[in-house]
Formats: sequence, structure tokens, C-alpha cells
Amino acid sequence: MSPFFVKAIQLLMSLSFLIILHELGHFIPARIFKTRVEKFFLFFDVKFALFKKKIGETTYGIGWLPLGGYVKISGMIDESMDTEQMNQPAQEWEFRSKPAWQRLIIMLGGVTVNLILGFLIYMMILFVWGKNTLYTEALPLGLSPSPVAQDAGFEIGDQIITVDGKTLDNVFEINKLLFLRDVHQVTVKRSSGDFTTLEIPEGIGKKMFESGELMPFSPTLAPVLDSIIPNSPAALIGLQSGDRLISINDEKIQYWNDLSARIKGKGKQDITMVIERERSRQTLQFSTDEEGTIGVYPKNPLIQFNNEKLSLSESIIEGFDYGYWTLYDYVAQFQYIFTKKGASQLGGFGAIGNMFPGTWDWKGFWASTALISIILAFMNILPIPALDGGHVMFLTYEIITGRKPNDKFMEYAQMFGFFLLMALVLYANGNDLFRLLFD
Repeated sequence: MSPFFVKAIQLLMSLSFLIILHELGHFIPARIFKTRVEKFFLFFDVKFALFKKKIGETTYGIGWLPLGGYVKISGMIDESMDTEQMNQPAQEWEFRSKPAWQRLIIMLGGVTVNLILGFLIYMMILFVWGKNTLYTEALPLGLSPSPVAQDAGFEIGDQIITVDGKTLDNVFEINKLLFLRDVHQVTVKRSSGDFTTLEIPEGIGKKMFESGELMPFSPTLAPVLDSIIPNSPAALIGLQSGDRLISINDEKIQYWNDLSARIKGKGKQDITMVIERERSRQTLQFSTDEEGTIGVYPKNPLIQFNNEKLSLSESIIEGFDYGYWTLYDYVAQFQYIFTKKGASQLGGFGAIGNMFPGTWDWKGFWASTALISIILAFMNILPIPALDGGHVMFLTYEIITGRKPNDKFMEYAQMFGFFLLMALVLYANGNDLFRLLFD
């Protein structure tokens, strides 16, 4: 099966699972408070449903439009826009007849379920599969910083020792921490063996975003050749895979970056290169091409993560911590959506589908599902009419002021929120289509 269909099936399974549980988060407290639920639907049943069956007072069904799901609660202005009921006298089993605190609990139920579910899935993943670690000593040549990271004081070959006094389980988390969190100090071990504590400047995350350097650190590469471009200067003088570069024009080559620094962007030039092959050294003389390149690729290091098994108690603690920081990081990056560049990177179902692995992998499926669950919790609590957060906003106003917004206002607010959400959905999925066609 192609990766596209594998991802599509996982996306459908994940969203169905999350939507049903989200709507149960509304359904259960509604029934506890003796509020009638008229419909419980997975996906939207615009004009018709794929399946429906009435049990008791509630019609359960599956719609054909996979943009979400809903529970239709009696006496409430929601996405169904059924205002006829609101023109009748209020009944004791209707949402509008319940105390504000009960209505607030009903509306918060879906978000609460999504949030708790995300945390529980992370705990389950850690307990079943353990956690993968990559400590700094696993990369003996250290890291190579991008220009933004170099401006902050990092150097080629630095090994990350601590970030604000804490050792990283995965050294590459430094990229995420600098982008999304308020990092103050990073202690590094230089290639010389000296230890240095760097003071991280404010706003480095914004600089990373604006420059496009969202992964400012990559493994430092040894100056060892992996492949040679046919008919390139390197091929013509007989360079081979496995050759180690020692020097260029009498300047020592310690890392692969040194090669680029010596020749990149300098146009055609004569080169005297010393290489090591099978424990013997050779001196070669040749010229770069017109673009200042020689036509070689580096050998990438074999990065091996270590898997650590966790006890149930450790999984609960670390799963909660991971869920908390996942939510924190998502909220932190939300600020970039309101920039021109950030808006252009919004994605719809295509972007969400690409979060899943292209081959079936239960760990990858559950990790993506947990992330989506936490994203749904945050997005749903935003104070936008037609979302749970919009209802929560109006209910909070009612609790504080003692005054309930009138039905006509709620109707217009719901319509505004609905059209706003549809516009965002169309824009996000339009971005997916644009990237598919032109990237």
C-alpha cells in the first residue's frame, strides 16, 4: 500500500477516535445534569447521513463530511443553527434551563477529554516503548551551528552539556528549546576541551523563524568523502569514497565545514589537497569548477539512539512532563501564525496527515494522535464563537455579570464564528494544495 493511503487511513482512524471521545466529553456531563442530547454524530451529516439510529432520546450516526463531529444538545444555539427550538418556552431538560456552572462543565468536557487523553497516550507510549535518548557523548565531533546560532556564541564542534542547568535526554532538543522556550544559559564543551557557559540573547527564537533556521544545529561531519559526482574535478583527479581530507592549501581540515569555508563562494581556484587513503597520505593538485566546488559529498555519521525502558511510575511522571511541554511548545509557536510567513505555513488535512508515518507503525500512530489531541484541546478552547471556547467565553461573562447574552446575539455570533472557521479551513487546505503543486 502506498504511503499516501497508509497516512490517510491513520488520519481517518485518529480523527474518528478523537472526535468520538471529544463529543463524549460533552455528552456524559450533559446526561449527568439531565440535559437532553438529540444527536451524537461522528462527522457532519449535511443533508444526509451515512448511518443513523435513534436510541432513547438520542440519534447516533455517522455523517459524510469529515470536518469534525457534534452533539446536538436541546436548548442550545450551536453549529446546527436550529433556532426554532429557542422560540419555544424553555423546558427543564434543555441546556438553557441549567445553571451556568453546569453549562460551563458541559462545554469544557470535550477539551478536558482531549487534554487528558493526550497526556495518557504519552504515558502509554513511554511505558510500552520506552524513550529514545541521544546524549551529547554519542556525537564525539559535537554539533555544527547555523549563522544564527553562531551569532549567539556557538562554535563548530561544541558539545551541549547542560541547558539552564539540565542535561538533555536528546541533544537535538536544543533546536526546539532555543526556538520555543526562554533559554538563558547553555554550557558547552569546546573542541579544545574547555567548558564555556553561553548567555543566550533574547529573541533568538524569532531570529530562527525569520531566517528559516528552525534546526540551527546538525551533527558535525568528519572530512571523509562518501560519494563523488561523475566528471567533477574530484572525479577527474581520482578522489574516492572513504578518503579523508587532511589539508587544503596548507590549511588543516578538521571538520567538513572547513572544506566549505575554504572554497565555497570563491569561484575557480587552484587547490593543493592532502588526503589520507588506507593509512597513507597523498598530495593532489587541481582546480575547482567555475562555481568554486569540487563535486564531493560527506559521509554522514551513524547516529544511534539508545532505548531506555521505564517503569509505570516513571512513565506517568515523564509522560505528564512530555504532555505539558508539548502543549507549552504548541502555544508558544502559535504566535508565529499571526505573521505573514507563519500564515503561509498553515496546513490543513494534508499537513495533519503528513504527521503520521508512511509505513504502519503503532508507536508513530499513537504519538501523532496524542499530539493532535493536545492541539484540538488548545484550538477548541480559543474564544471563537462556534468553538467550545466561544461558549465558555459567553458563559464566563454570564457568571461574572449575572447577565445572559440574548439569543439573537448568540445566533449572530455563532454564524460569524462558523464562517470564520470555514474560511480558515479553506485557507489552510489551500496552502496544502499550493505546496503540493508548486513545492
